[in-house]
Amino acid sequence: MKKPQRSNKQRQQIAAEAARIMATEGQKSYLVAKQKAAQRLGAPTRKGLPSNVEVDDELRLWQQLYGGESLSEQLRLLREGAIKAMRFLRPFQPKLVGPVLDGTADGFSRICLHVFSDDPDAVVRHLMEHGIPFDQERRRIRWHDGEHRHIDVVVVQAGDDTVEMSLMIGRDALQPPLSPVDGRPLKRASLEEVEALLA
Repeated sequence: MKKPQRSNKQRQQIAAEAARIMATEGQKSYLVAKQKAAQRLGAPTRKGLPSNVEVDDELRLWQQLYGGESLSEQLRLLREGAIKAMRFLRPFQPKLVGPVLDGTADGFSRICLHVFSDDPDAVVRHLMEHGIPFDQERRRIRWHDGEHRHIDVVVVQAGDDTVEMSLMIGRDALQPPLSPVDGRPLKRASLEEVEALLA
């Protein structure tokens, strides 16, 4: 019986260290953070790692203990930035997702939006018409059917904020993809819902 207890304690230590890495080093990949944490603690880096949910719980705890008012203020500013971006992108029914929505955002966080269109070039044209420079990335995500897909992501620097827009093309994209944290449908918030968070 002692061995599982040691294993559980080690999982918790790895989860806590992974959370600290994510909070202080800007690492956004749960897997990379867990592997780094295990390595630092002298534990196996492949087997017995905590789940993303365990790391996420530890991250929230870390932020409660060490974040303080500055982290709350940072989150408020990021949500205000999200509202500005969403108003600009209103023709594409933008939805806020990720850390700025769920409250785990920090100084390393991007404002993550899902934007919707039947035309894959519409968002880029919108930015170009307004003279807004952008970069493009590809992202591998878990689709709502459990399969992995690659989607296009457009990234804009808006003042101090980095805004990333995941292009959700066609009717199939209206259903939320799966969360990398818990595997459930990803939470999305409309402009009105984000405004309500700040009200």
